[in-house]
Amino acid sequence: MKVKDIRGLVAAPAPAKSLEERLARSCFSVDDMRRIARRRLPGSIFDYIDGGSEDEASLRRNRESFSDWRFLPKWGSVDGLHADTTVLGGPSALPLTLSPTGGTRLFHPQGELAVARAAQAAGIPYGLAHLSTTTLESVSEAAPRLRKWFNIEPIVDKDELDGVLERVSRAGYEALLVNVDCRGIGRRERDYRNGFTAPPTIKPRTVLEGALHPRWSLGFLLNDAIAFPNLEAEAPAGPLASTPDMWKSLLAGSYEPTDWADIEDLRLRWNGKLVLKGCVNPDDVARAASLGVDAVQVSNHGGRQLDHMASPMDVLPELAHRADGRLELIVDGGVRRGVDVVKALALGASAASIGRPYLYGLAAAGETGVRHVIGMFAEEIERTMILLGVSSIEELRHEGPGLIRHRNDVFGRDSSALRPATDR
Repeated sequence: MKVKDIRGLVAAPAPAKSLEERLARSCFSVDDMRRIARRRLPGSIFDYIDGGSEDEASLRRNRESFSDWRFLPKWGSVDGLHADTTVLGGPSALPLTLSPTGGTRLFHPQGELAVARAAQAAGIPYGLAHLSTTTLESVSEAAPRLRKWFNIEPIVDKDELDGVLERVSRAGYEALLVNVDCRGIGRRERDYRNGFTAPPTIKPRTVLEGALHPRWSLGFLLNDAIAFPNLEAEAPAGPLASTPDMWKSLLAGSYEPTDWADIEDLRLRWNGKLVLKGCVNPDDVARAASLGVDAVQVSNHGGRQLDHMASPMDVLPELAHRADGRLELIVDGGVRRGVDVVKALALGASAASIGRPYLYGLAAAGETGVRHVIGMFAEEIERTMILLGVSSIEELRHEGPGLIRHRNDVFGRDSSALRPATDR
């Protein structure tokens, strides 16, 4: 080969002109974003995102369960491919939502505002956590066209509940996500080992971690103090001086007992969409449907609450059968790729939801990072649909059961048919 031929093979790319271009060239998966987030964040802050409770068995199983399902693509033309759909009765550009996450400004100073703007740009719903570090009103102002959902715990005091509902409605939130898996806080042992607190307190270890991550420390120190301003029924007039009583009681392991009567009462008080978040029990799904709940977010809280709790993908087919079309099912926990979203829809879900993936994006590159993560999901969903042989989300939902099998299933055949005739 001549020198001029070799020179022609050498392609030196021009320097990236923007952060978006740098991410496009170097981050091809959620795991890539996770690696950047791990470098950018102090170890205790990263572990707060990344960790689960106790032995982290549920955390691991959430990922493993997706691998248990295998596709059976069909042959045929794929015309007019599109991944837009409806979720909770409204339009969504993807069968994907962003789950509520607490303490988001711990990971990047832009916090919930960056996430909301990215979700608005992508045309997908965003659930704001009760324990968000930005007021729900500020999120509405930053993203006025966003489909906004708000996350709460069941509230026993009905006057307090009415105040919360009025505030949420006034700010333009269309749905409530009600946690039913947070009767206490799971024992997240990474946080105990790290001495992590939210908001962070200054300890020798905190100082050392901050010195090793100066960009994070500068952002933390130059912005408003971390607080949880949505824990009060009315918008707070100024910065919160202390953690509110409700959060203190949860941290202490005490709570006011609530039951199905409180869900039924909430259904009567709230005129918008109502979603129970944290159900994996088929009986709970059937009960929720009978009470007029609009959706169940099938979830084990990302493996952060009860350890050894069932993975959503392990129970989704049975839940879809018990729901019988009376309510929607949204799956979260372990969703890392568009292929995971497609698997969930094939098994009966209306949508999937992500938390950690967009937090990795936020920690890595702020709003741009969140947009990049959503963009990767969009590309992967469409590519999986093409390879699977479906043109739309509606087609996927309709034909899904015939396009997927569990690895323990013998692909629709009697296992005895696989044994030699002499053994039968």
